Amino acid sequence: MELRHVRYFVATAEAGTVSGAAARLHLTQPGLSRQLRQLEKDLGVPLFDRSAGRTELSTTGRALLPQARDLLQRADALRVAASFHALGRLERLTIGAPTVTLTDVVAPFIATLAPDDPTIDVLGADGRNPADTLRLGADLAIGTIPASPPLHQMPLAVLPVWAYVPAGHPWAGRTGVPLPELLDESLILLPPTFTARQSLDAASSDRSYGPVIEAANGTVAQALAAAGRGIAVASDDPRFGLIPLAVETGGHRLSIRLRAVWDSRHAAAATIEDFAARLGHFIRARYHVSVS
Repeated sequence: MELRHVRYFVATAEAGTVSGAAARLHLTQPGLSRQLRQLEKDLGVPLFDRSAGRTELSTTGRALLPQARDLLQRADALRVAASFHALGRLERLTIGAPTVTLTDVVAPFIATLAPDDPTIDVLGADGRNPADTLRLGADLAIGTIPASPPLHQMPLAVLPVWAYVPAGHPWAGRTGVPLPELLDESLILLPPTFTARQSLDAASSDRSYGPVIEAANGTVAQALAAAGRGIAVASDDPRFGLIPLAVETGGHRLSIRLRAVWDSRHAAAATIEDFAARLGHFIRARYHVSVS
């Protein structure tokens, strides 16, 4: 059994289709199918049900998937630990976070790093909690969901969720809008897996929305708002000349609480903690926000 075959198995299970996994892995679909069949031959069990022209996880495949993920995580941890001990420092560090955080926070932070800092890689983690992001191979996960031991966590910053309007909008001269007033308007919202949407859903759980357009991401949401299709609710940096309004919720402002999470058992846990602290300082200075 080869470790890369296990990676292919997990990737296919997560993509839902062989074609989707092949695209992510930059493999041909027939080539990936052959590799998956080789893994099934090595293990002696069927991992997929290929009846009716579809490829779905078999009962055995679903049962073995958590162990396959754990195997990959341990293999990655071994690789990182070996590199750390060989070099005396962490050569590469993978940061996992939602797409918006990677674009607006992590990428600008990477641009400030020194030549002797680890090379940073990123892992998209939309809709995943930090613990799952670490299991996928991240050394440092950024999210909003608390973690428990043996994972360590550090608060990074409280970031606002904005209601974006164009310069010609009647609200353009305001600095904020009460949540009930906002909910009566036509809204452009992100998918439920995005933290800004989750924050809005939690704050408005006892109210229904007016007309809603769901955009794929914050950039598209703001583009639609600039085109006059509604008010975009997002935590992204402003684009297209839009004006950000704070969303007021009973004495508070709608926000998300970013936290960094890492495994205390990681060979380079001290280095990762230092990076988390530096990232938190960068975010607070960039956005002029507090940690609580």
